[in-house]
Amino acid sequence: MDPRGAANMEHELETATLGGGCFWCLEAVYQQVNGVRAVESGYTGGHVTHPTYQQVSEGDTGHAEVVRVTFDPAVINFREIIEIFFAIHDPTTLNRQGNDVGPQYRSVIFTHSEAQRAVAEYVMRELVANKTFDAPIVTQIEPEQPYWRAEASHQNYFQDHPSQGYCAFIISPKLAKFRERFAGKLRR
Repeated sequence: MDPRGAANMEHELETATLGGGCFWCLEAVYQQVNGVRAVESGYTGGHVTHPTYQQVSEGDTGHAEVVRVTFDPAVINFREIIEIFFAIHDPTTLNRQGNDVGPQYRSVIFTHSEAQRAVAEYVMRELVANKTFDAPIVTQIEPEQPYWRAEASHQNYFQDHPSQGYCAFIISPKLAKFRERFAGKLRR
C-alpha cells in the first residue's frame, strides 16, 4: 500500500471525446461537472490535418466539433459522462442540433478504449429499451481518431461571452436544464 495512504493517492485521469452539436454547448456543461479536470474544444473524425474552424464549418472536412473531457474516474465515471452527454443534446437528429446543420454537428462518441466502447453501447441499448427518445438514436460510436485543438477563440467560449446571442439563447437554457437534472454532479 502507498505509504501516504489511500486518501492521498492520485488517480489516473481518463479522457472522453464527444460530439453533440456545437462544441461551445458541450464545453459549457462539462466545465461544471464535478470530477472533470479539463475540457477542450476541438475537431476529430475527418480527413484534413490541422483543420481550421472555417474549414470544419463548411462541412467538407469530415470532422465533428467535439470536446475532449479529462476526468477523474474516482469522482465521475465514463458511464456518468455518457449519461450527461445523452441528456444535453438530441441524439436522434442526423447531422444536426437545433439550427446547427451539417456533419460537423453530428452526434458521436470517439472511444479511447474497448471498455469505453462497451459502456457507450450499453448506455445506448438502455436508452432504446427504456424508450427514452421518440425517434431512433443516430449517435455514432467510433474509435479515437487524430484530434486537433480548436483555435483559442473557441476555448472557454461561454465563460468568456455569456451575453453573446448564441450563448444567451442556446447555451444558457441547456445549462439550466443540466443543472436541474444533474444537481448532484455539479462542482461545489
